Amino acid sequence: MATSSPHTSTTGEAGQRRRDAAGTRQLLLDAARRRFATDGYTGTTVRDIADEAGVNVALISRYFTSKEGLFEACLVGAVDELSHAVDPDVTLDRLPETIATQLAGTGRGGKPNQFLLLLRSSGDEQADRIRRNTVHSFAERLARAAGWHPGHPDADRLMLRAQIALATGFGIVLLRVSTGLEPLSSAGRDDLVGPMQDLVDGLLRERDAR
Repeated sequence: MATSSPHTSTTGEAGQRRRDAAGTRQLLLDAARRRFATDGYTGTTVRDIADEAGVNVALISRYFTSKEGLFEACLVGAVDELSHAVDPDVTLDRLPETIATQLAGTGRGGKPNQFLLLLRSSGDEQADRIRRNTVHSFAERLARAAGWHPGHPDADRLMLRAQIALATGFGIVLLRVSTGLEPLSSAGRDDLVGPMQDLVDGLLRERDAR
């Protein structure tokens, strides 16, 4: 009868532990993103997160050091997802569809919301620096689509308009998630493209920004 060598058994057990650790870490991240996005940083406890993830609360310290470390990990993950979703070289013509696609993924019962995480302050300097830099980066992407660059003669006005457009997007997310306001809350991508086109044309088209 064939038997496994001690080395094979030990290697298999180590691989299983790694898979279990990765799975537990992801459970905590998913639960934390839901909690932080909906209840805010101060309104969420590590016990809330651990209970929702179905794991021992001590594992938060093991994998993330602290509540602040877990929040920062959630934020970094959200930033990464949004960076992949919004092309840094997106054109003005594609911008309404890009924004509508992102907004359509938000709302009650939707996936843990990246946008809301960017509005949540933890009081942790490193995490808040990531938040500020990310919001600034996305405003800059909108402004670049409208022709902005650091030496543009109308740079401040274009950046302001881009920030207003971004703020509108954040406001839509807040209303969709927190109020159940209809028809906004249940509007899909196709419903949102038209209004986003009006927003982009009104704020960012060069003929309107002069």
